[in-house]
Amino acid sequence: MNIDNATPEPGTATCRTLQSPPPLFRLGQIVATRGVLKHLEHRGIAADPYLRRHVTGDWGAVPPEDARSNRFAVEHGARILSSYDIAGERVWIITEADRSATTLLFPSEY
Repeated sequence: MNIDNATPEPGTATCRTLQSPPPLFRLGQIVATRGVLKHLEHRGIAADPYLRRHVTGDWGAVPPEDARSNRFAVEHGARILSSYDIAGERVWIITEADRSATTLLFPSEY
């Protein structure tokens, strides 16, 4: 199956559409610290899947109170924070309250 456009492969009887949930907010300009860029490049990891998770409400490894804050932030325009373990390193993704920018950074760089 071709996931991008959900067309069945030759010889298959059915096809299920595999789609991500719709974005909940704008990401604005996407930037990353040098440390995170180096980490991702060194391991051949794209940031796209983590940005997709972030923008669709999968906040990763955040405590329940941060998840509640994120849901509130989506509705009322506050800062949104996600946290993911990427190749053995914790990476935060933060979208600014005004949705002008989203930054990938290590917690130590905050």
